[in-house]
Amino acid sequence: MHSENHAIKLDKKGLYVPLSTGLFYFNYYWLRDACSSTIDPATRERVFEISELPCPPYPSAVSMHNGKLTIDWRDEQHQSVLPLSMLSDFAANGGRIPDIADIPRRPWYADGYANFKRVTQHDIETNDTEKKRFAHALIEDGIALVTDMHNSDESLTRLATSLGPVTPVVDGYYFDVRLTIDPTNLAYTANALELHTDLPNEDSAPGVQFLHCRANDVSGGRSLFVDGTAVAETLRNEKPEFFNLLCAHDIPFYRRHIGWDYRAHQRIIELDAAGNVSGLTISQHLQDSIDLPQSLLDDYYPALCHFHRMLKEDRFVTRFRLSAGECIVFDNHRVVHGREAFVAEDGERHLRGCYVDRGSLRSTYRTLGANAS
Repeated sequence: MHSENHAIKLDKKGLYVPLSTGLFYFNYYWLRDACSSTIDPATRERVFEISELPCPPYPSAVSMHNGKLTIDWRDEQHQSVLPLSMLSDFAANGGRIPDIADIPRRPWYADGYANFKRVTQHDIETNDTEKKRFAHALIEDGIALVTDMHNSDESLTRLATSLGPVTPVVDGYYFDVRLTIDPTNLAYTANALELHTDLPNEDSAPGVQFLHCRANDVSGGRSLFVDGTAVAETLRNEKPEFFNLLCAHDIPFYRRHIGWDYRAHQRIIELDAAGNVSGLTISQHLQDSIDLPQSLLDDYYPALCHFHRMLKEDRFVTRFRLSAGECIVFDNHRVVHGREAFVAEDGERHLRGCYVDRGSLRSTYRTLGANAS
């Protein structure tokens, strides 16, 4: 075996590459799969099947030159040329693909409304920098306020599709929050609406929620919003035993009406791969009879009730009145929302809503590229 760079160290299943930040190990299978030739330039899909190799990949020659690692592979007539910058990026991110949409969540509390990102619909539609700032806020804060919207169905469609396709739920592609004679949801009454996340009864609860205020001249009915991840992290610090229980078990949710019977199990607090709180699912009015072992419920119910009470604490809840022409946009897996009761007889309250997948939000942010954040 000949190596043009003796600092490279070959092992049985991988090699050690000297990068600017140190010596890092890379598996041979991974290196062979990382070759640019494995990706179709038109479709950007993988066209190389590493499982078809007759033998495990192993180098016959390795060198480093002009910022690139070159590997000639034994048992196949192929050479891989890998930029050291790519290897450095992987090493710096613990082996994960670098992602500009991997933005740390910024917690907010009762004073959050004053600091919500505000942007006009016109700016989102005409200025990519503003559109990216809007998407950035939805990832970082989980919420943003869009202003100067027209009083039309089409206005909401334009706003939502600026982030991605509208995703349907049991109510269809859109829903209208206003009084109805035969309501299928407590939101369609004048009663107070408890703090919740939407539609935990669906296998994949909807992602980014849009609520476009078309009219709101009733007495009462202030909107209530809570950063659920901030509350969950506070629970981790104050009651770690409760936090661990809510992270560890799925419980059932449902939504039943004439012709409907949706059921799904969800975890109250969701963690990402790094152990950070990535979201939550909470909805007392759609929570089914908990089917955990009765002995476990001795501890689980106190934890669940404590978390519900925390969500209502003044230190977390931000209250405001949504005005006609505004649209509150938020991450349904992070932001808990509700409303105060209102007087139905003295005016009109109409919010039109829809959802867009969280993956679409991050896709839009990535494709906007290097515009200002």
